[in-house]
Amino acid sequence: MARALKVAVQMDPIESINIDADSTFALMLEAQARGHQLWFYLVKNLTLASGKVLARMQPVEVRREKGNHFTLGEAAEHDLSGMDVVLMRQDPPFDMAYITATHILEHIHPKTLVVNDPVHVRNAPEKLFVMHFPDLMPETMITHDPLEVRKFREKHGDIIVKPLFANGGAGVFHLRPEDGNLNALLELYAERSREPLMIQKYVPAVRQGDKRIILVDGEPMGAINRVPASGESRSNMHVGGRPEAVKLTERDREICARIGPELKARGLIFVGIDVIGDYLTEINVTSPTGLQEIARFDGVNLEKAIWDAIEARR
Repeated sequence: MARALKVAVQMDPIESINIDADSTFALMLEAQARGHQLWFYLVKNLTLASGKVLARMQPVEVRREKGNHFTLGEAAEHDLSGMDVVLMRQDPPFDMAYITATHILEHIHPKTLVVNDPVHVRNAPEKLFVMHFPDLMPETMITHDPLEVRKFREKHGDIIVKPLFANGGAGVFHLRPEDGNLNALLELYAERSREPLMIQKYVPAVRQGDKRIILVDGEPMGAINRVPASGESRSNMHVGGRPEAVKLTERDREICARIGPELKARGLIFVGIDVIGDYLTEINVTSPTGLQEIARFDGVNLEKAIWDAIEARR
């Protein structure tokens, strides 16, 4: 039996989570079942001062009861170096606030184990880290340059345009060869952000689903397929994607075998990758999801494997 750990969970407001889908909630339930003590705080309650990382947080108990899924204790300021584990589980966007939080948490890691490693979360944004594996991906470019985008569409016809640091399918567009909105869309992006875009060749296999594969400590542990709704090119469940059971293919295992050692070396314990057809499209390291969907379809509770990996480091 592992010793009881003191676990601080940096997440979004706990009252607003969907307890039937939220992966952080599943991780908290498993930690509690193992006898670990839990505290809850928001990233806005994080402070770096005089070399200390402080958080105003509350002890928390969780339960699978809709409308009554948590109880919070009294708020108090704690030095996070006194915790055994911090779960960094706030949702993207991966903006400067998110990046700043990784810089702050870097001051306590690895004495206090931060999951995932904040340095490598910062250095591995989903749509940039994946570009280290171009042979596993559909043809892709990252650019500010409208001329390069137009040349890419002339070559490939069907394209996907994505903002680099959003999540949940936000701002993702499928542009067909005859679509006359490309220039207007690029102008709109340029007005809203100084960041480049990811431009990707459209993979028709997305109609059969976008597979989310969960890797724990670099090993593939389970998967769920997310099928786009009718008339929708995005498969994210936030925008109506339908989850369904799926098995890993030989190609999926080949992809995982290539990237798994790099994930483990970077201290990225809990990672979700996206695979469409034979192609890797994203590597999600900030706040991966999918645990509860996999449990429902496959009966596999991957939060157990995640906590086994965490406890092995403590």
